[in-house]
Amino acid sequence: MPSSPTGLIGSWRNPIVMKFFGLIIATLLPIHFGFGQTTDVLPAEISPGVPKTEMMAEWLKQQAMVALDRREAAFENLKIDEDLKQWQDERRAFFVRQLGGFPERTPLNPKVTGKLSVDDYRIEKLYFESQPGFHVTATLYLPLGEGPFPAVLHPTGHSASAKNRELYQQASIVIVKGGCAVLCYDPIGQGERQQVYGPDGKPIASTMQHSLIDQGAHLLGSSTAQIMIWDGMRAIDYLQSRPDIIADNIGCTGISGGGTNTSYLMALDDRIVAAAPGCYLTGFRSLLNTIGPQDAEQNIHGQITFGMDHSDYVLMHLPRPTLIMAATGDYFDIRGAWNLFREGKRFATHLGHPERISLVEPNTGHGFPTEMRVASANWMRRWLLGLDQPISEGELTPLPEEELNATPHGKVLELEGARSAFDLNSATNQRFAARRAENAKPENRDALLSKIRQLIGARNLADLPEPKLTKVGQIRLIIEPEPGIQLPGHLYQTADSKTTKTLTIVLFGEGARAAIESGETEKIIKATQAPVLAIDLRGLGETKRKVEKPRIGDQLVGVDRKDTWLANLLGKTYVGLRAEDIWQIVRALRKELGNETLKPHLLAYGEAGIPALHAAALEPDLFGDVTISNAIKSWTAVVETPLVKNQQPNLVFGALREYDLPMLRKMLGDKLKFTNPANPDGTLAISPQ
Repeated sequence: MPSSPTGLIGSWRNPIVMKFFGLIIATLLPIHFGFGQTTDVLPAEISPGVPKTEMMAEWLKQQAMVALDRREAAFENLKIDEDLKQWQDERRAFFVRQLGGFPERTPLNPKVTGKLSVDDYRIEKLYFESQPGFHVTATLYLPLGEGPFPAVLHPTGHSASAKNRELYQQASIVIVKGGCAVLCYDPIGQGERQQVYGPDGKPIASTMQHSLIDQGAHLLGSSTAQIMIWDGMRAIDYLQSRPDIIADNIGCTGISGGGTNTSYLMALDDRIVAAAPGCYLTGFRSLLNTIGPQDAEQNIHGQITFGMDHSDYVLMHLPRPTLIMAATGDYFDIRGAWNLFREGKRFATHLGHPERISLVEPNTGHGFPTEMRVASANWMRRWLLGLDQPISEGELTPLPEEELNATPHGKVLELEGARSAFDLNSATNQRFAARRAENAKPENRDALLSKIRQLIGARNLADLPEPKLTKVGQIRLIIEPEPGIQLPGHLYQTADSKTTKTLTIVLFGEGARAAIESGETEKIIKATQAPVLAIDLRGLGETKRKVEKPRIGDQLVGVDRKDTWLANLLGKTYVGLRAEDIWQIVRALRKELGNETLKPHLLAYGEAGIPALHAAALEPDLFGDVTISNAIKSWTAVVETPLVKNQQPNLVFGALREYDLPMLRKMLGDKLKFTNPANPDGTLAISPQ
């Protein structure tokens, strides 16, 4: 009789095999196993008002609130100028570190591709290279006359047409009519800088493009935000290179995604004299109590735990002027904006410059309404031109969108020598190959394992709480690996389970129900005549988020992306959290079965595969044989695949700086069987590596 389920998984999808095992289930297996009884284990609500599908959201939110309380207490203790300076310096250093630093400055190679005269201002269409072969398309609005002029950087919000969109043209026109030049540019994945196209040949939504770029960057210890911020910094370099621009008189404004970029740039680039971010700044407490974490570039790894909140972008910009633009009806909570304003105003006052922090609140929704356009223009007039005579908007005449394209066909990727954001990530990954190879040497194994544990955020076994196992029926049980987390499972036991020396833990990405209904658990018991536990890891199966009508974002980044982003904000990884779950399952089973030396076989499928691989590699003495199926072969493949599907939960920040998945598989050697490998796009690979 085989002692391991190795080789069984993968066969059940064959219709003949399924029919055969259906007969076995009906005629041979003991009734007391309870196969087919796959009713849910957990109640609809795991606590009053918290559906089980919101378990992870609630658990992560509670931890976030503790961290935010700690940050607020530290802020209240700031009393003197030196305290604020240290606060700013620590957060800037952390911010840059979490971005992975910045590239070196290389030639911009700017090219003006067209000039237009429009009423009382001029337009230049242009592009430059923020990195070699990485083109940034922009529209430069110039007042009439020779100048030199102050200039305002204008990153746009999430929009397919970006700088060409009428809304962003209008905002730029108001500012240029007020006397300042404006450089309005396309963020990556928008406008002429589309990076990812769907099967229909059309670009996918900009927020999804940012998320897909971010997945590779995240594995490399960086973020889409790094690309965006560097584009903005190089845009300032371009402005300062022009004789018709006053090099030390630069402002920045934008709303939504442009408000994010404005906030980031004003915090990190001292060349920005005045800033006016709109429809973004609120604060994580308000964000988590309303719409939850937003787009990939807006979630800097570990920032909540470190103590960097939205208001810190304003504080880092002090004592330079900031106008906070927040709409009454915005989904970025207005109450959070006012709390943020108080923190900024308090310290601007302490520094002797209360006038340098202000807030405008139009009674509108998310967008760039007239009130914000005029307010940002007048803010720039005050601080860049020294003029306090307010202007009004007047009549605006935007141009047809296609007239503002700086490239021949509106696609930077068609330019000679053009590189995509995915090319940048791939090149960065190659630079870490030598370090990974060094870490893979046998003499460096212990140091690497320690580093891996740190990267995934998994605790040592001795530091884990005592797991709790609760039976809720003859077969059904709940394991609590730590307070607030419940893992529902089905334990199928044989008559001699208490003395068994073997046991198989089955982990399906789709959850325990899929493992049971597929027939996999029956096959294992038939093969081993030993107990089998089919159980959900946190955020899988019963506790996975549910959506009625999945959209493209659900398919590409996952229905649980807000939860994985919040874990990211806390500096946690689902890989580490789920690896701890697996260890706690083993510990709970050992106690339940009265066998403290039990080494269960581990079978993991799909999304459960990477956590299982880490759990086994870090604590090999807990397990017998390990089978992993339908999991990706490497994270490098994620970096090199633009259109990936549902890889977000299994990303580890900065992992590829130190290791890749094949290194873990090699550590396990003959203990591991790796079958039916998957590609990051959801298809199956031909053969394992």
